[in-house]
Amino acid sequence: MNEVAGHPHSVVDAPARGAGHLLVDRDIAELVGTAIRPVEGAGAIARAQQQPSSLDLRLGPIAYRIRAGFLPGRTPIAERLAELETSRLSLENGGAVLEKGLVYLVPLEEELALPHDLAAAFNPRSSTGRCDVFTRVLVEDHPRFHAAPAGYRGKLWLEIAPLSFPVRLVRGDRLAQVRFFRGEPALGPDELRAIYAKTPLCWVGDAPVPIEQVRFDGEGGLELHVGLRGRDPSGWRAQSHTGVVDFGREGAHALEDFWEPVHAVAGHAILAPGSFYLFASRERVVVPPDLAAEMLPVDVDIGEMRNNYAGFFDNGFGWSDEPSRRGTPAVLEVRAHDVPFLVEDGQVFFRLRYFRTSGVPSHVYGSGRSGRSYRDQDLTPARCFRSARDGATR
Repeated sequence: MNEVAGHPHSVVDAPARGAGHLLVDRDIAELVGTAIRPVEGAGAIARAQQQPSSLDLRLGPIAYRIRAGFLPGRTPIAERLAELETSRLSLENGGAVLEKGLVYLVPLEEELALPHDLAAAFNPRSSTGRCDVFTRVLVEDHPRFHAAPAGYRGKLWLEIAPLSFPVRLVRGDRLAQVRFFRGEPALGPDELRAIYAKTPLCWVGDAPVPIEQVRFDGEGGLELHVGLRGRDPSGWRAQSHTGVVDFGREGAHALEDFWEPVHAVAGHAILAPGSFYLFASRERVVVPPDLAAEMLPVDVDIGEMRNNYAGFFDNGFGWSDEPSRRGTPAVLEVRAHDVPFLVEDGQVFFRLRYFRTSGVPSHVYGSGRSGRSYRDQDLTPARCFRSARDGATR
């Protein structure tokens, strides 16, 4: 029996000795100042940056406009930046507007000095994906995005490309997050099946999806579906010509100024090529307090579209002490490719892969948060947008 914020939960057993795992908040807090620390001139890492099994990363003071994104490798990032830079913007004070369709590189306010047995992975935050801001983290001398190898010591850079809206960013805005892990933390298929048999991980209506109806893939993931029926609207489509999104201001913009509703007639909708959409999953997802999860795309051969998932669910997403209230839909970020493409209610849309963590975090997802979270979301846009029923900006 484990406890979360003083309340007992019956969750899965502790990781087996020697099994890989992600670190939870109290373990990450112990790394602050050593394995992860502010760069020279940056403020201290704040408690508000800490999530149950991840840490938010802050933008530095300058955004460099570059001619093209690039993969780090033998050429140092600073040398490649000098070759590709066309201009630079200050993110101090009121920040700057990053234009739609352009590419920028921003140094982050944190750097790493990882021990030899600790690696890191990165992903966009939920609001980043829902604003259709494409991001990826770069580290020196490592030819992969969104990853720092065990023992990495050095700076972090964030490539940023707004795709649907021009976006105002300010130094300190948090577009990406990092998680730390030892070994291989992902659950295998047999382990995930055993956990699902004890604690169902997805629900439809008032009941969990029976295990015999769940599709487990060969990598230890659950295959889940888009939900179009029973929602009005069934989705949102980004408008083509809008004003500037103030990324860091909660409730700053009326939803209808940036998005138009999508209605799924007869349970299906046709996606326009190049347009960006938000949908929600049919299932309500559950992440127990001692696990974390990541959304991954399904086989790209099933359709002419791209799923731009922000990707990571901290411990406790969709969890409740009351089984009848468990589960929260996942928001799906989608762009059609070269031709119009029809999507149907119940179509397989994404996979959910689960990870062991080093224990139950001090606070599960959404608990103790002063602002809005996505804990009770359905088809929920980024925090900077408000619907008519939200009222005035908060």
